Amino acid sequence: GIVHGRGGQVYMDGANMNAQVGLCRPGDIGADVCHLNLHKTFCIPHGGGGPGAGPIGVAKHLVPFLPTAPSINHQPSTITAATGPVAAAPFGSASILTISWMYIRMMGPDGLKRATEVAILSANYIAKRLDRHFPVLFKGKRGLVAHECILDLREWKRAGIEVEDVAKRLMDYGFHAPTISWPVAGTMMVEPTESESKDELDRFCDAMISIHAEMTAIANGKADKQNNLLKNAPHTTRQIAAEKWDHPYSREQAAFPAPWLRDHKFWPSVARIDNVYGDRNLFCSCPPVEEFGSE
Repeated sequence: GIVHGRGGQVYMDGANMNAQVGLCRPGDIGADVCHLNLHKTFCIPHGGGGPGAGPIGVAKHLVPFLPTAPSINHQPSTITAATGPVAAAPFGSASILTISWMYIRMMGPDGLKRATEVAILSANYIAKRLDRHFPVLFKGKRGLVAHECILDLREWKRAGIEVEDVAKRLMDYGFHAPTISWPVAGTMMVEPTESESKDELDRFCDAMISIHAEMTAIANGKADKQNNLLKNAPHTTRQIAAEKWDHPYSREQAAFPAPWLRDHKFWPSVARIDNVYGDRNLFCSCPPVEEFGSE
């Protein structure tokens, strides 16, 4: 390839295999290094930024550069590289690996392939339903996506609406927002996987279409640029139940924008916070060191 022809090496991001298991093999693509995370694809949760467990595979010419592993009684390391161990547990967390092993055994090759197909179908279903409202980026030659679709919300910035506003408003509809501003700033990356039913996919799409109407009202001047459903989202029980209500929209619009919320409502525990400020101004919530001193 072009990179190899100029002396470079190719690293393949195998963070999510949802679109590949049973259909293709990373080794056939020609990468020199590839990591295969177990989260999402192999039944491990992705919350909290991890756990980032899974193997890293390399081509034969890179084996001498791998770190050595601590010797294990029944399986000593055969790598003689100068680089020492980089982890005390060469096989990662046994508790995590056991879950993935059980999932793979129970699914079998046919089940794993079917999961991949459903994940791709689910992502394309969402992409087709929402493309008219939020353009989908990185579609292939046939207008399709893989296991995820990236919704472009950048044009709404001119109306003062940020992708974070949409993410917070989704909480009022009962959804934890998908990944935002990655891999493209101002976008939302939706990964339905194989786990969600068509009813749930439709519920998400209906929520996004409803939010699109709320965004349009702001852009057209029918709703206030700042005191609106998106900028004030999410709305908590304390706000809805308070005697004071200084918003130009109703409590019902704030907390029950969709019919299904009457039967199944998730209430956010806190209202809007400044995420950037929180990231830049860390504080410890644990007791001060003095409290641990002996009396």
